[in-house]
Amino acid sequence: MHIIVHNAKCHGHARCWSQAPEIFKLDEDGYILPGNIDVAAGNESCASRGARSCPERALEINRSSDTAPVMA
Repeated sequence: MHIIVHNAKCHGHARCWSQAPEIFKLDEDGYILPGNIDVAAGNESCASRGARSCPERALEINRSSDTAPVMA
């Protein structure tokens, strides 16, 4: 699972961080740091909850796999 970060939409409410501070990192002003977030297995639930809590919809959940299946 990946969280796509749309920095231009972030207004610094920090609701994502309040739900999952170990996943969502903020700058000193309370805005989400640039760059998409790779979510480790087992953290999907709290990452999803944090992303959905954003009132500006600055965080987009991507559950698709980036890798193509390996053919044997």
